[in-house]
Amino acid sequence: MEEKTPLRAVLFDLDGTLLDTLPDLHAAVNHALSLHGYPLRTLDQTRQAVGNGVKKLILRSLPKGVDEGEAEAVLADFRAYYAEHSTDLTHPYPGILPLLRTLKERGVAVGVVSNKYDAAVRQICAHYFPSLIDLALGEDEERGIRRKPAPDAVLSALAALGADHRSAVYVGDSEVDAMTAENAHLPCLLVSWGFRERSMLSSLRCAALLDDTDELSDYLLTALGN
Repeated sequence: MEEKTPLRAVLFDLDGTLLDTLPDLHAAVNHALSLHGYPLRTLDQTRQAVGNGVKKLILRSLPKGVDEGEAEAVLADFRAYYAEHSTDLTHPYPGILPLLRTLKERGVAVGVVSNKYDAAVRQICAHYFPSLIDLALGEDEERGIRRKPAPDAVLSALAALGADHRSAVYVGDSEVDAMTAENAHLPCLLVSWGFRERSMLSSLRCAALLDDTDELSDYLLTALGN
């Protein structure tokens, strides 16, 4: 019987998994739309539009038929506003900080892989999780790293953290995360407190669907042998 490889790294999605970023994303979307005279979006509409990076978020928030140049202008205004207001209303989900501390105390490497643009990911992780995150990677396709669900960023993070698909898990809250984990050949843990309905998540392939951070902590500690 093959010996089980110890858990060395946990990779997390950011938005909807570690942090409730939706209020700040929603405010930034509506700020950019209002500058250009477009109809504003509801919080739930923004919830459904996130998950594939901010460019997709803006395209999904604009009326159909808006040309590429105008969409880029709206995106630029979104980025400018969000850079100044990304931590106004955002907060960690209950139990996340104690969970990250426990993983660090147990010697498990912790990484974040997000489809949010790279500068925002690093800024937000440094603000909310100082000393708790070993590596934070965001969307950076200009360097040839495809956004999720491509496995590029996850594989890069695993290599940097000295782990592989046998010694790591990926935690997320969406269909994009489930596909990302599958493409990277990682076990996927999905959480139901994020941006997708539990009923939808239950139809996805994953190692476990967890409803609160106590369940997530128990799962990970069991994987560590506790």
